[in-house]
This record gives sequence, structure tokens and C-alpha cells, in this order.
Amino acid sequence: MPTIQTSGANPTELYYYEQGQGKPVVLIHGWPLSHRMWESQITALAEAGYRVIAYDRRGFGQSGRPTGGYDYDTFAADLNDLMTQLDLRDAAIAGFSMGGGEVARYIGRYGTERISKAMLLGAVPPFLLKTDDNPEGVDKSVFDGMLDGVRKDRIAFLESFFPNFYNLQPGQGQDLLGFSKWQAWAASPLATQQCIVAFGMTDFRADLEKFDVPTLVAHGDADQIVPLEVSGQRSHQMIQGSRLEVVKGAPHGFAATHAQQLNALMLDFLNA
Repeated sequence: MPTIQTSGANPTELYYYEQGQGKPVVLIHGWPLSHRMWESQITALAEAGYRVIAYDRRGFGQSGRPTGGYDYDTFAADLNDLMTQLDLRDAAIAGFSMGGGEVARYIGRYGTERISKAMLLGAVPPFLLKTDDNPEGVDKSVFDGMLDGVRKDRIAFLESFFPNFYNLQPGQGQDLLGFSKWQAWAASPLATQQCIVAFGMTDFRADLEKFDVPTLVAHGDADQIVPLEVSGQRSHQMIQGSRLEVVKGAPHGFAATHAQQLNALMLDFLNA
């Protein structure tokens, strides 16, 4: 099983899946899923001539489950360990939802020496939490409610969460819902809880100011989990020269529901 060992105060093993040859593209999954959410993108990118590396965040999928380190400074350090241990250069890094925070904090802390392009896909930056200097954000009670729901009954919470993730009506998408819940069920309960605090409370605005590579911001305009107006639209405004692609009618989980459209956008951006 391909893994790397992370460094720092809460070291763990990170599992990664690799397919294809060519320029590297690193895919960073969303909460509360795993690298398996990228199934369609991995195939499309590898067939197009890219070396695709999709890894599981600490606490999720097949990676280790340490008792700490569920914060974006540590997540970025984990990504840096992956980049350096695999000696990835001229790479594109793509983060979906929570994974967009890794992209932002990695560039903010480690720069762009090893990367040539970045993608924020339905991503949480620049800052989700509503504060005095971020009035467009989401009220803290929303994240408190999520945290309370996961602590009380994680399985029941996930049952009600995923239909809104994909904008599904009752009875729709049962296989997709089952696949998603299977990924989320396997995650560490501790990681599932603490990541809500991480993606809900972390301010990435200073990180976005350090972007100096071509950046694709892609977002569904029907996203009920991370609304376009709060996130993707504002990230595009903050990242000089970024490219905004709004996927009409797409929900948060558009990597699955609008896979062909997203794959085409990613390949067009990578090939430019």
C-alpha cells in the first residue's frame, strides 16, 4: 500500500493512490469523503496523459488516525511532505471543498516552487465564518449545529447530510448516496468532528494573496453546502488573474453529478 510518513508534532501515515504518467496532478478530497470521490477525475486525467496522485487526508480513507493535527497548518504540512517525498515538480494541485483549504494554506506557507497551477473546486476559501470583518460569511451556529449532530449520532447526521450535498430528492441517487456514506462511515469520528472546526473557522484570505500561479476556480451555482457567493466568487475576486467557471445547476458534489463537465474544465485548464 503506497504511503508516506508525515513529520511534525502529530506524525501519521498518508495513503495515496497513483495512476498515469506525465505531469503530476495532486487531488485533495473534501469532507467527509476520501480519495475515492475523485474516481471519474482520476480516470479522465490519467487517460489524458497526466500522473494523478489522490491521497487520503489524515483521519480519512486509508490514512492513519492520529489523535491530533486536524488543523490547516498541519494539513498543509502533510501536503508538503507528500510533495517533497514524492519529489513532485511542475505539479497542479486541486482541492475540492475542504481540500481547497489545503491548496490555499500550502501556497500561503510553502509557496509555488513545486507547483505550476492550482484549482479550487467547490472550495471553502476565502473564509466561511461570519465575523465583523467578514459579514458575507456563514453564522457560527451552522457549524456548531453540524458539530453537535456529528457528536450525537454521526451515522444519522451523514444520512441527512448527503442528499443536500448532491441536491437529491427522496429516492434519487441511492447508489451515489451509498457510495458516499460508505466513504464517510470509514472516517475517524474524531477527525470528522475536528475538521468541521477547521474548515468552518479558518481564514484563508492572507493565503489567497500569495497565489502567483494560474488558478481555476470552479463552483456549482446550486451549491447548498458551500454557496458560490460566499466562497468561489470571492476567491476569484481575490486571486489576481484567476479563471472562474460557474457550473450551471451543479450542487456541491459536482465531481460526481457533473463529472464530465468538471473533467472537461480541468483538462482545458491543465492543457492551456
